[in-house]
Amino acid sequence: MPELPEVANLARQMDRELRGKRVAGVDVVQPRCLNVSPDEFGQLLVHAQVNRVTSRGKWIFVDLEPEATLLLNLGMGGEALFHRKGEPLPGNRQSAVLFDDGSALSQHFWWFGYVHAVKTVELASHAMTGSLGLDPLDDSEFTPDTFEKILIEKERSTIKTVLMDQKNIAGIGNVYIQDILFATGLHPLRKTADVTASERHVLYAAIRSQLGHALELGGLAFEKDLYGQPGRFMEFLVGYREGKPCPVCGAFVQKIRTGSTASFICPTCQT
Repeated sequence: MPELPEVANLARQMDRELRGKRVAGVDVVQPRCLNVSPDEFGQLLVHAQVNRVTSRGKWIFVDLEPEATLLLNLGMGGEALFHRKGEPLPGNRQSAVLFDDGSALSQHFWWFGYVHAVKTVELASHAMTGSLGLDPLDDSEFTPDTFEKILIEKERSTIKTVLMDQKNIAGIGNVYIQDILFATGLHPLRKTADVTASERHVLYAAIRSQLGHALELGGLAFEKDLYGQPGRFMEFLVGYREGKPCPVCGAFVQKIRTGSTASFICPTCQT
């Protein structure tokens, strides 16, 4: 499932590739991925020009002039691919945006995903993005103080639950959470109230370093970028390494259930 590094990388590539392009048409194969009817979707997008592309958490925001925003979420997995003029669109696409220079942006989801269009003035009320939390790679937004405020407000919850709640921090999912918690020595079921001040400082740094490093590598090796190329992040510390030795103490990594998700932990290093 694409998380912040993969989505942020896609948004950066889309911004470079699509900025200034004008939408000539839309190709909706599966209307259920939309939030509006195909006709209304086309009315919002066609003739609009791409101003810029950004991201927050697992969502991509395509700002279209004069008054629309295209919102993309790849769900449990999928691709957003750029196609130059003359290149065929994938047969498994759910939708595509067609530009006046002959290029296109297609979307394909393995399980579920979202291609939403809204009027920009109504963006704040969009049900799925309006309540997204802090961007952990934004220096001015995600600070030790704002992070501490979240931990205080959610002190009764487990630390994994707090970090993965998209209303708190946008973009951390069950992939990157594994090594973030390991780097801090925290068991995923530790109550947030029991995380010490020194651990909170280490956790803050681990969130930024783990996500930032993955973004530098273009995201996970089993996810694709805008051009269909895989990311270069493939080395986990404990994540998805069940039965292999912990890189710190040598104890065998365990896979445990944490609510509705699985966690990979070192039973010695994480308490």
